[in-house]
Amino acid sequence: MKSEEIKRLLEKYYEGESTVEEEVYLKNFFSLGNIPEDLINEKEIFSYYLKSAIVPEPSLVFEKNIIAALDSIGEASLDQKRRRAFGIFTSVAALILILTGSYFFFIHKSEPRDTFSDPEIAYAETMKILYGVSIRLNKGTQALDRMSSMQEVTRQSLETINRSASTIQEKMKPLAQIRKAGNIIDSTSDKN
Repeated sequence: MKSEEIKRLLEKYYEGESTVEEEVYLKNFFSLGNIPEDLINEKEIFSYYLKSAIVPEPSLVFEKNIIAALDSIGEASLDQKRRRAFGIFTSVAALILILTGSYFFFIHKSEPRDTFSDPEIAYAETMKILYGVSIRLNKGTQALDRMSSMQEVTRQSLETINRSASTIQEKMKPLAQIRKAGNIIDSTSDKN
């Protein structure tokens, strides 16, 4: 066949309009050794198609491996379903336990009751407890008594210092008048 006829068949092939017989003819033509120079690139394409068209027949082991994989997926999904059911079951059990505990805690909560049946014994026991609390509180405030005595000494010291300062201030008043007079004399002598 001529090169122009092959090119025409190639155009039909690439446009998707070729028949099965024409495609077989093209594959056979490019599988031969004597191909014109301008169709060398097409030979590479068709040789790739020929190599990829050969699909080996699957072995018997291949089919067994697929069946075993499908069975293991089924078992895994069954285990997953069991785990999910167990999780739901434990969640429901925990919820029931919490609700039951809440019911007994809030509904059947007992009211406080007296621990003593005789009021005189209850009064005596209360007084004993309050007396113990009072003793402990008084021990804690003894340290504060020392603080109050320190405050008194500090107050007396400050009063003494204030009296001394006021006495010094009183004694300084005549000196302040002398200083004023000295300043007046200095200012008049500077003017002259």
